[in-house]
Amino acid sequence: MERPATARATPPDPPPVHYRLITPQEWYQIPLAPGERERSVNALVDRQFQGQDDAAAAKHRVRGQLLEQAESAFRNHGVELYLSLQSVGPVTVPASLLVTFVPGHTVPCSSLEELAERAGGGDLEVESTLEELPSGPAVRVRRREEPVDGSPADVEPPVAVDYYLPIPGTDDLLLLSFSTPLPAIADALVQLFDAVARSFAWTGPDRT
Repeated sequence: MERPATARATPPDPPPVHYRLITPQEWYQIPLAPGERERSVNALVDRQFQGQDDAAAAKHRVRGQLLEQAESAFRNHGVELYLSLQSVGPVTVPASLLVTFVPGHTVPCSSLEELAERAGGGDLEVESTLEELPSGPAVRVRRREEPVDGSPADVEPPVAVDYYLPIPGTDDLLLLSFSTPLPAIADALVQLFDAVARSFAWTGPDRT
């Protein structure tokens, strides 16, 4: 599936760069632009609650949570959000991918090497490496996310994998942020996240 990088929407005169990204068939794509996100979220909620006529309150709550998440991501230069609907038996395997545009002037680093070093920050639980993807160089960071407010003390924080990709012809970055709230299966999901990142390709006038 092909989506314009948000660099297109930021002045001055960004290059017409697009990308394509292959995700599992069971992942649901939510474009974050106003209008598009509402239609996509409504379609997802109707699909997930199909045939549950007594679940109006739950549908309303889930729709509100998804829209709030989408709107917040968009305010922070989010482009699109993917949610895993993949299931093993009756259990849904929770995972997500948020694609975000990172303006170059907000990046406090002059090179990917420096970005990788800063991202690691000396934390032994953070893996930060330079990678060579088919699309080009990138910084990969595996980390633990901050616990959600109100989470029980004995619940482990979500596992996240971030990929920082330089946007061709600019100082800007595209950030692929993968996450799962289940550390017990994180290693298996991280392999999937890495495979999705390796499917990434720039397209359009600047790339074939």
